[in-house]
Amino acid sequence: MFKKIAVLPGDGIGPEIMTAAKGVLQAIEYRYGHRFEWTEGLIGSIAIDKTGSALPPQTVELCKSSDAVLLGAIGDPKYDNNPDAPIRPEQGLLELRKTLGLYANIRPIRIFDKLKHLSPLKVDRLNNVDFVIYRELTGGIYFGEKCSDSGFSSDLCIYHNYEIDRMSYLAFEEARRRKGKLCLVDKANVLESSRLWRRRVGLLALKYPDVELSYLFIDNAAMQMILNPGQFDVVLTSNMFGDILSDEASVLNGSLGLLPSASKGEEYKLYEPVHGSYPQAAGKDIANPLAMILSVEMMLRDWGLVEEADSIIQSVDSCITQNQLTEDLNTISPISCSELGHLVAEKILAFKKEVI
Repeated sequence: MFKKIAVLPGDGIGPEIMTAAKGVLQAIEYRYGHRFEWTEGLIGSIAIDKTGSALPPQTVELCKSSDAVLLGAIGDPKYDNNPDAPIRPEQGLLELRKTLGLYANIRPIRIFDKLKHLSPLKVDRLNNVDFVIYRELTGGIYFGEKCSDSGFSSDLCIYHNYEIDRMSYLAFEEARRRKGKLCLVDKANVLESSRLWRRRVGLLALKYPDVELSYLFIDNAAMQMILNPGQFDVVLTSNMFGDILSDEASVLNGSLGLLPSASKGEEYKLYEPVHGSYPQAAGKDIANPLAMILSVEMMLRDWGLVEEADSIIQSVDSCITQNQLTEDLNTISPISCSELGHLVAEKILAFKKEVI
């Protein structure tokens, strides 16, 4: 298989974790006979510094001409700490999502048994935790009309039927492939936009009699995700609520460095770790590259390369089992970001598919 990949390392630890991910892809190439052509582009703070734009036109064209996009991380303190900055790194990511039509953000939440002790939750609450959050990504309050005057500010939350329908379809299909449970999270007791979500999702549910549909208000859902996270299978929600819930869920396994994500549209797909740019660790070779590597696994699985994706999962599991981990997960005898990337790649080269 031949694929073209747009590589956007971004800011902070982005370049380091991306190097590890590219090493894994090279191992996949060698092990399975594929060929991946990757071309780097600028986005975020580094793009502002070099071009004056958080998302240069060349980057957009690169992404559109590629089969997939890999993104490292975006963000820099010099913009975070300046409320008057005219351009911010995050604007580049929001613009890229909108330009590529990446309306669905998918975040799998998986607990690794060997790392349960690192979670802030009691270990018994983490049993059977394996769910995925489907977050609508290009509508709602983040993209609605904004108004600000000396005495007030407002952000308009708008959703159209088609935005809800296309997102809900993906979530129902995923629920059908998994345990057959879908939970819509909203605030339908207060918000008109949430009531529209309930109406549209309820109509689509009629076509999925094999999927059990339930509803939770966002405040209760946030509580339930701590009290009993094992109850969830597929969680469907709007942009802002999905942002909140996915960040909350990311702490269940004890480290942001383990969580990948995919953002998809009708034509384009982007894969990135959930964590930020972690500028304090930039250039120190201590960042955890596993979330970036697991994002590559999601990309390969979407291409139908199941055994290749399984080889990544098994190799990551092996590193975790053997405590071959960076300092966020192994404070006693940590290894570096680059060492961990090399280990995963080596294990892929030695991978043998399990016969059941």
